[in-house]
Amino acid sequence: DVKSLRAVVNPDISRIRNIGIMAHIDAGKTTTTERMLYYSGYTRALGVDDGDTVTDYMAQERERGITIQSAAVTFDWKSYRINLIDTPHVDFTLEVERALRVLDGAVAVFDASAGVEQAQTLTVWRQAEKHHVPCVCFLNKMDKPAALLFNLQHRKTIPKTLLAFPIGSGKNFSGVVDLLTNQKLLWKRGSLGDDGQVFESKPLDLLDETELLQEIKEARAALIEQVADLDDEFAELLLTDFSDNFDAVPSLQEAVRRVTLARKGVPVLCGSSLRNKGVQPLLDAIAAYLPAPSERHHDLQWYKDDLCALAFKVVHDRQRGPLVFLRIYSGTLKPQTAVHNINRNSERMSRLLVPFADQQVEIPSMTAGNIALTVGLKQTVTGDTIVSSKASAAAAARRAHSDRGAAQRRGEHASVVLSGVEVPDPVFFCTIEPPTMSKQALENALNCLQREDPSLKVRVDPDSGQTILCGMGELHIEIIHDRIRREYGIETDLGPLQVAYRETILTLDRTVGDKRHVVTVELAVTPVDILSAGGTCQLAFTEEMEAQLSTETKEAVENGVHSAYLQPLLGYPLLGVSSLIQSVKMEPGTSPAMVSACLSRCMLKALRLAGGQVLEPMMSLEVTVGEEHLSTVLGDLSQRRGTVRDIQSRHDSKVLLANVPLAEMMGYSTILRTITSGNATFSLELDTYEAMTPQDQNTLLKRMSGLL
Repeated sequence: DVKSLRAVVNPDISRIRNIGIMAHIDAGKTTTTERMLYYSGYTRALGVDDGDTVTDYMAQERERGITIQSAAVTFDWKSYRINLIDTPHVDFTLEVERALRVLDGAVAVFDASAGVEQAQTLTVWRQAEKHHVPCVCFLNKMDKPAALLFNLQHRKTIPKTLLAFPIGSGKNFSGVVDLLTNQKLLWKRGSLGDDGQVFESKPLDLLDETELLQEIKEARAALIEQVADLDDEFAELLLTDFSDNFDAVPSLQEAVRRVTLARKGVPVLCGSSLRNKGVQPLLDAIAAYLPAPSERHHDLQWYKDDLCALAFKVVHDRQRGPLVFLRIYSGTLKPQTAVHNINRNSERMSRLLVPFADQQVEIPSMTAGNIALTVGLKQTVTGDTIVSSKASAAAAARRAHSDRGAAQRRGEHASVVLSGVEVPDPVFFCTIEPPTMSKQALENALNCLQREDPSLKVRVDPDSGQTILCGMGELHIEIIHDRIRREYGIETDLGPLQVAYRETILTLDRTVGDKRHVVTVELAVTPVDILSAGGTCQLAFTEEMEAQLSTETKEAVENGVHSAYLQPLLGYPLLGVSSLIQSVKMEPGTSPAMVSACLSRCMLKALRLAGGQVLEPMMSLEVTVGEEHLSTVLGDLSQRRGTVRDIQSRHDSKVLLANVPLAEMMGYSTILRTITSGNATFSLELDTYEAMTPQDQNTLLKRMSGLL
């Protein structure tokens, strides 16, 4: 039962908030989102427990109780328009990444009984920092017996600015105190069917518990002191006009907003979404402290009032075809108009919609700062830049070119194309086999799914002709397989999951030369750190070669080296190899093809002399388990070639942190559930690639060659 917007007109840009909800699994992210929709009047029923959530509308999401696709929902809170994106499970990392790419702010939801020590929490926090997104923290599940307000202080990388203090704890949690206004916000305790819509707001008085009053006084003093440390304007006001009475300072909220927008501090609120407590103050904080689109510095300034938008997501609808989500940065978007895709070609947009999860409302126009859903863009994919016309793009390019010197002096990058979304390399792959007569239908389904999810890779093995499915994890590939069956009606068979190994070279430095007919080449290959190299193979010229070779010859050299990269020694893609071209000599009239062939031969010779080394993906594993099962879990990890980094205590449980090869983690969820009788949870994320031991490498190579 969904309510329409109170005003489906374009609000003032200062009243728009584009936010995302991010969290560790089971921190209460989707529950918090559902409460926001209910209290804003968008829905008339509380979802989650009955599998009727607005944002988790896919069948797989409701069956598994997890978020798989990021869902966009637009609603009003008081006089503000909030465009909210509910980010998914960490296995669907691209969904989180592309949501944060287009957001202006984020709400990080934490389980107050677990804090921020979980690996997935830190992963999404790093993604927010990468995109310089201001955040608000919400400590959820304050009604749990083990809930602690100060779990955040264990991580110095997350500066906290505590704005709300809990009243009661565990089952007695009944409300919060707003430290900015000293107002008590109280919800009814334990009344059956109470939806938390109505709560009581009243000032603190001397009749309250002495211990509570003292704690609140200390928390407010700490808040004022911290904000003064982070904001010079507030500190000056405090030391001049209000030096005798810090509590009387009037502009604390404005100072907290400045600190938040500058990403010097993070406002922290608390509550219990499941018990319907503390969500309304969170909505107020979103409006008060997170930035409007006009307050964010985006990587474009050359379009002025012309249309410029970024396509950040594509979904397929059976009736309407591809639906493209756009974040509008400047100008106005209207239906039934032609637009220009800078990355591809011009297209015609037929309809313009406001997204409400799996429902939409058609509107006549949409202005800058909003998130829109468009129909009719058949070629656009994730990361494309949409403008009004070729002429508009050309005019922006001229402005960027003429002002490039000033932009560089300001440390800005002059570009008329919006930076897209970084797509991580897949770490799992397996074969997928369709029924004999459905190969074309499967290809169409995979093409649609790849367009929706760029982290899904599909390739055809040149030797066997089999279709290979490459994904980010077991769950990722399992969901894709299930979607092919449900949405496209194709029954397919998946082969066993394989791990995406890589390889590098061993020798620290190897210089070789090669002479072929009329071309003489000398180059050096060197291993480089995989992480610092960004997982790529580097190519460089000496200063002499840089000045001596023509552009055409350099391109031929680069083609030759890259063709050698595609022919690895052990059968896996190369990582962490640096190539330095030291000498290239050729007779006049030598063709570029001959130069490329000679460089490729020389490069392969250098790689063979340097020696190959297989790299395997290492996962950062976190297991939360009762102490009675800890030794069993440790014994199982030792058999999986795991290395324990740390064992921490968290209330009545133990938290095991370890590094484990991805190849050893197949089906781990089932094994862990079995050996702990279901009393353990775990999370995995890719850490790095590490060299395999000679014994493990030989075993792998024998298995690949069919000897084992």
